[in-house]
Amino acid sequence: MLPPIPAVSSSFNKHHLDSCIVAVAVNNGNISAIIGSNSDQSNSRVVESSPSIMALGGANYTEIDEDLHSRQLAVYGRETMRRLFASNILISGMQGLGAEIAKNLILAGVKSVTLHDEGVVELWDLSSNFVFSETDVGKNRALASVQKLQELNNAVIISTLTTKLTKEQLSNFQAVVFTDISFEKAIEFDDYCHNYNPPISFIKAEVRGLFGSIFCDFGPEFTVVDVDGEDPHTGIIASISNDNPAFVSCVDDERLEFQDGDLVVFSEVHGMTELNDGKPRKIKSARPYSFTLEEDTTKFGTYIKGGIVTQVKQPKVLNFKPLREALKDPGEFLLSDFSKFDRPPLLHIAFQALDKFVSDLGRFPVAGSEEDANKLISIAGNINERVGDGKVEDINPKLLRNFAFGARAVLNPMAAMFGGVVGQEVVKACSGKFHPLFQFFYFDSVESLPTEPLDPSDLKPLNTRYDAQISVFGSKLQKKLEDAKVFIVGSGALGCEFLKNIALMGVSCGDQGKLTITDDDVIEKSNLSRQFLFRDWNIGQAKSTVAASAAASINSRLNIEALQNRVGPETENVFDDTFWENLTVIINALDNVNARLYIDQRCLYFQKPLLESGTLGAKCNTQMVIPHLTENYGASRDPPEKQAPMCTVHSFPHNIDHCLTWARSEFEGLLEKTPAEVNAYLFEDYFVNRVKQLIYTFPEDAATSTGAPFWSAPKRFPQPLKFSVADPSHLQFVMAASILRAETFGIPIPDWIEHPKMLAEAIEKLIVPDFEPKKDVKIVTDEKATTLSVASIDDAAVIDELIFKLELCTKNLPLGFKMKPIQFEKDDDTNYHMDLIAGLANMRARNYSIPEVDKLKAKFIAGRIIPAIATSTAMATGLVCLELYKALDGGHKLEDYRNTFANLALPLFSMAEPVPPKTIKHGDMSWTVWDRWILKGNPSLRELIQWLKDKGLNAYSISYGSCLLYNSMFLRHRERMDKKMVDLALEVAKAELGPNRKHLDVVVACEDDEDNDIDIPQISIYFA
Repeated sequence: MLPPIPAVSSSFNKHHLDSCIVAVAVNNGNISAIIGSNSDQSNSRVVESSPSIMALGGANYTEIDEDLHSRQLAVYGRETMRRLFASNILISGMQGLGAEIAKNLILAGVKSVTLHDEGVVELWDLSSNFVFSETDVGKNRALASVQKLQELNNAVIISTLTTKLTKEQLSNFQAVVFTDISFEKAIEFDDYCHNYNPPISFIKAEVRGLFGSIFCDFGPEFTVVDVDGEDPHTGIIASISNDNPAFVSCVDDERLEFQDGDLVVFSEVHGMTELNDGKPRKIKSARPYSFTLEEDTTKFGTYIKGGIVTQVKQPKVLNFKPLREALKDPGEFLLSDFSKFDRPPLLHIAFQALDKFVSDLGRFPVAGSEEDANKLISIAGNINERVGDGKVEDINPKLLRNFAFGARAVLNPMAAMFGGVVGQEVVKACSGKFHPLFQFFYFDSVESLPTEPLDPSDLKPLNTRYDAQISVFGSKLQKKLEDAKVFIVGSGALGCEFLKNIALMGVSCGDQGKLTITDDDVIEKSNLSRQFLFRDWNIGQAKSTVAASAAASINSRLNIEALQNRVGPETENVFDDTFWENLTVIINALDNVNARLYIDQRCLYFQKPLLESGTLGAKCNTQMVIPHLTENYGASRDPPEKQAPMCTVHSFPHNIDHCLTWARSEFEGLLEKTPAEVNAYLFEDYFVNRVKQLIYTFPEDAATSTGAPFWSAPKRFPQPLKFSVADPSHLQFVMAASILRAETFGIPIPDWIEHPKMLAEAIEKLIVPDFEPKKDVKIVTDEKATTLSVASIDDAAVIDELIFKLELCTKNLPLGFKMKPIQFEKDDDTNYHMDLIAGLANMRARNYSIPEVDKLKAKFIAGRIIPAIATSTAMATGLVCLELYKALDGGHKLEDYRNTFANLALPLFSMAEPVPPKTIKHGDMSWTVWDRWILKGNPSLRELIQWLKDKGLNAYSISYGSCLLYNSMFLRHRERMDKKMVDLALEVAKAELGPNRKHLDVVVACEDDEDNDIDIPQISIYFA
């Protein structure tokens, strides 16, 4: 607990919030924040940013709200979350970058965030900071930020400092972040943090126009607990030799992911049991299905069967250098773009030159000032001469000129991207989870600048909220942004970030501009940890409506329309031809591939730019789909996820994923679909009788047709369970199953069902009939089989038996009785759905001696939860919006655009220019997937064929949708030659051409004169 501050005579300025009270007290320069709920102010906590109360590493025993943080837990795990909950963070500099970092950390759920800024809000700041509005101009930046940031997460203590920082104050925090600090002061603070015991993690980050830098120092010896966040790799053993060194082969069920030098442990090995001692052993010569073990096994027992080999993840110790040393000897820079291999050393000098410029002149270079640019270039040259071995051959005056012009500006997309990266580094600093950035990272996006040279007069401020952006891009591009017609598909995590970015950039904020956003989903509690435009009082409301309203509150000039329609073939009456034709750009914020593919086809058809992105935990990717320049999204596809064979899932599981897949399937059969026959004893049926039947059919010594042991890896020989009321997991399964079965049949649920003792007493009264295994039962063992029932049966006999049983049941049911199917809902912990699925999976795992999982892990796997965190989402949207400048400016070349794959856990940034579309050539013509041939005036079939003939193309088949309008092999089709194409579509294909339709599309198959098939573009025939 934090001790209360002494009573002081202060004046309070109260800000009423919907969910909390923040009262800012000012007393002799110290700022404190009082935080509590509206309903009970007596329980408020008082926090004063003084060294006496922010205890370093103070324990925080707050329970993790799994409903709220489920997606984040899937990335970090409980231990990392607990460490975050105990972490106190300082963020100094509350311009756009500081606000983005604060947002991401508050959403993550750190214990406290202290905001420090001595400056006041300027109109200039509104280009990048989403918490400021015009009414905040003149207020202290830190104080003006508290209210909106507190709304993001009331569990986080937010306090402020508005006076000059002293290094001693840094001892209150586990990590400190500076976004606007001189190198001289940064070196002083970092020396203090580096030498403090324990060290305080220090991060210096800044964005200057289209350039950014990060420096991290986490102390002389920082331990990384988990370098990549991936689950340990495993393999199923097939054989182990008695050699020195030993050779281990594994089953070819899945490729091994081991690398030379990895440490592994063995378990469940039969015969060579010496390996089951839990001792980590080093491997070498790693291959897809085998490796060599650095161990002499000549005197070990002979391997018989079984065994699991598991990678042991090793902690890593990093020795960070303090800033004063790292500036002179930076080591290797983290590279983001391989086309800019020489850029980081130059930017290392450029940021030092800017610091010297500001120190000498007391201001930033003026946008468009050649004098200021030349001065900065001169300073950079002087620094470069003193570098020694690290001297840069070409200081690139053109690049430094762009750097100088935009140096004062903090751009929203850069702040969003760097806010994601820095936010993740703070999480690493507090938890040891993932590999830190070591130690410098530099980035630029000068390709985002307009293709036409900028006139210095175009960069001058216009006394608007976009002045910072105008100082980099000019007022002409600003006008293009404001007049853009944009379509954002989806308003979840990505969509919220995009809306914030677009509002700050001024996109669709002009008289001609319009932003349309659509999402058919509603807000759930689990959304609140990363979909930051939503609040807890919005739960149950439409995402798009709430998000649109929140975005408009960031920039009141945003012209936005919110829809609740899913985008697909069924809504083409809403998103019709006119809608698509009027768009400037489309931004996807989707979470599934099928929807992405549909949008991709629409953008191809109407030749519109599509900006695509996605996240998975700490990973993110962006893809630019630009008409006639790049391939489309659907041109390259990820391989489908490997599915376990049906027989493995149903009879021969060998990992918990198989058990959970089976449990999810059984849930559907029991509760979602009306069961054909009710089994009275689920536990006995699932975990006793079925297993007894399986081992009766295939005893432990059973052999295959080739004489090999049937129960060889990866198969695991099962054992039936014995029900016990003394086992809590048995009781939990019976309770969940009973409640849900009763719900489906409309049976009242007694109160005692949730009391273990009373439930146990009721169960012990039951007499379960003994099970006798049946002969000639067919159990599928073929891994290629797609159905479990392959035996020949008499359908008529089965139907007659079912009818007879149904007639008997009907007599015992009340009139009008209907069963109530239950739809699986993973995110409601009170509905017993996950209790049943976890119980099913874990009991089955126990049958097969597979390690069990808790309910949360079961939810991740069975609920197919996509791991998600705010940091990677923010970074992805920032990167996309840097590309949005290019797409809206127009005229950029393929090499100016960037696709990105990034993994914040490593960290890894891989940026490359997009792939161009495949070009098809025929004669002197060429086309790509982007081309569509247009015929106007509703030609006849004969005219269409002749039009193609004139191009050296012989049409032999023409279709509309799935209907064939013409095929040269059918003589009767020649009778259609003089009919108009629209009439053919109406008569033959029964086409429904609504009043808004102006054309129809036909697919034509063609050959050249040598009978070679030629893949031609789709043909659009306009009739109106």
